[in-house]
Amino acid sequence: MITELFSNNFMSWKSLENLSFGKLTGIFGANSSGKTSIINLILLLKQSVESPDRKQILNFGGEKDYIQMGSYRDIIHGHNGDSSFDVSIGFHDDQPLKIINPEKRQEVLFEDKNLKFSTSIMQTKTNRLFVNEMAYTFAGNQFYMKKQEKDKYEYALSAKSDNKRKIFFKRTMGRGWPLPEPVKFYGFPDQVRTYYQNAGFLFDMQLKLEMNLSNIYYLGPLREHPQRQYTWIGTQPNDMGRKGERYVDAILASRGRGYKDKILLKKGMKKLSLEEYVAWWLKEINVIHSFTVEELKAGSNMYQVKVRKNEKSTPVLITDVGFGVSQILPIITLCYYAPENSTVIIEQPEIHLHPSVQSYLADIFIDAIKKRNIQLIIESHSEHLLRRLQLRIAENKIKHDDTKLYFCSMNEDHSELAPIEMEACGLIKNWPKDFFGNEYKDIVDMNAAVIKRKQDGN
Repeated sequence: MITELFSNNFMSWKSLENLSFGKLTGIFGANSSGKTSIINLILLLKQSVESPDRKQILNFGGEKDYIQMGSYRDIIHGHNGDSSFDVSIGFHDDQPLKIINPEKRQEVLFEDKNLKFSTSIMQTKTNRLFVNEMAYTFAGNQFYMKKQEKDKYEYALSAKSDNKRKIFFKRTMGRGWPLPEPVKFYGFPDQVRTYYQNAGFLFDMQLKLEMNLSNIYYLGPLREHPQRQYTWIGTQPNDMGRKGERYVDAILASRGRGYKDKILLKKGMKKLSLEEYVAWWLKEINVIHSFTVEELKAGSNMYQVKVRKNEKSTPVLITDVGFGVSQILPIITLCYYAPENSTVIIEQPEIHLHPSVQSYLADIFIDAIKKRNIQLIIESHSEHLLRRLQLRIAENKIKHDDTKLYFCSMNEDHSELAPIEMEACGLIKNWPKDFFGNEYKDIVDMNAAVIKRKQDGN
């Protein structure tokens, strides 16, 4: 799970500070206030880690990536290509990372559930990116590589710790030449293993970073239109796709999962499969009465999604009911399909949903956090979602300490972040100005307009 995020000079964020994450993190704010840029920053790191090109420091994205960011100048605040792009991200893992003494294999030198990574990236005059510095902070120690000379990739590699532990980075005899540049934006070059004694554990931290970033799942705000039929050839998708286009694949793939992945509906009730649980939620939130995925003909690999609006209605294709059904289906599916301990990012889950269903989103998210032990990061404009979340906090259905809420706003040429302070009873102590518009002013103005029209005889 992501614990913290910091950045300098990314998009509209001249400086992004004090952004800590909970089990449920909500990011609110007006249009073009920097909300999406926070999501894009995380996705940029994720797709760069997952890129097959080891020499590509940052993967700015193509058609098949999560986001397309253009170029370095496009992502830098103020489009100043001479500025550095600095980012720091922290993670917490239920399974601690252990660093074993390479000389005494029974001795655990470092052990921690938290890992923090930082990097500073710059661009040359020929538009070539390079890593100026990168560092891993683990168990109170910092391990870093830093560019020492302007035109040479000569790095310092050391640990900010006691002298006893610095022995890990003692140069191997005959290996005095400089280290090559890092792999991507975060990776120690392979030569570290041979240039330095006992430095192999650095790759354990590197692998932990890769695993945490790969364990992030994303669903964008523009979800795909429903189809009259879907093709599935037995594959098991990693996620729902940016537009939720693979949710049917996920549901069908889940039919073959073991019993351990089934979801307990309520205490004392039977466990439900993913497909059954999605159907249960759709009925619970009064969207439709029933939901099934059926094969057109045995062995055809062609499937249709059928729903019933109420108990007595005839089953129809999902294309023949309200658009909102197809929009919430990928959300529910991803929340329960994503692996345990993963991070799920959803942008504007409320799009095309009735206000009452927007409220139920908070219940779905809270339930998924508890049943699947996932972390949720939600970017939203929905007041109904927030109000239901406040209610559930007041009811102690979710601890207020497990929620982190933020409001983004623009101040002249840069975005600013303000934590929303919430009490244990669910009340917001520092309600931002014009958070969801000025509802009270609209009511006063409407009443004044009604009075004037009556006075004018209209």
